[in-house]
Amino acid sequence: MTYANSRIPASAQQGVHEHLAARVRTHLAQPFKKPLAGYNLAAYEQALAGWDGRAPLVLDAGCGVGHGSIELARTFPDHWVIGVDQSEDRLQRQKPYPAALLPKNLVFVRADLVDFWRLLAADGLRLARHYILYPNPWPKIGHLGRRWPAHPVFPFILRLGGTLECRSNWSVYVAEFAAALEIALGRAVPWGEYEAASPLTPFERKYRDSGQKLYRLCVDLDAAEAGK
Repeated sequence: MTYANSRIPASAQQGVHEHLAARVRTHLAQPFKKPLAGYNLAAYEQALAGWDGRAPLVLDAGCGVGHGSIELARTFPDHWVIGVDQSEDRLQRQKPYPAALLPKNLVFVRADLVDFWRLLAADGLRLARHYILYPNPWPKIGHLGRRWPAHPVFPFILRLGGTLECRSNWSVYVAEFAAALEIALGRAVPWGEYEAASPLTPFERKYRDSGQKLYRLCVDLDAAEAGK
């Protein structure tokens, strides 16, 4: 059996990176002007083609095989749920239901999140709910810039508003996400251990069944903005 043997990300970094705050402040102050890729523009149009323009938007950012997106669509049937992943292979893997039984308020698209987030923000769209579930933690100290809290696209994540939720099996990742949010929002962002009684994603189930601790933060960005 090799299922429940997942390992916690190993890293010499045991706490929030010493350069995180400087990175976040730089990205908040400077515009991010990387050119948009054509295939991401096409994916963005595909993601919104079935949306009626009124249903609240839910984004499952880095949805993997999409099981979590399906559950989110079932949980929020009056929302339009978008599952985005950069891997066509993951998106094409067999789903837990036949295609005919998949929720009608759900769409999967292959896209780079860096572009997808910026396209949403450029159109002035706001999310009701935004999930970043078990992203690649890039645990090496030198990988800081590849983690979303320290990436130049981070300010665009904030502009999308809504309830933002991040989960990880590496506590440092969630601690850094909270620290970056605190810099941007100017207030404390609580986070802590999370027990998933009903796992939302295959990774969440595997980590739980491996006996690992899970960590979560959840913040209402719209409330934070209104309080400024």
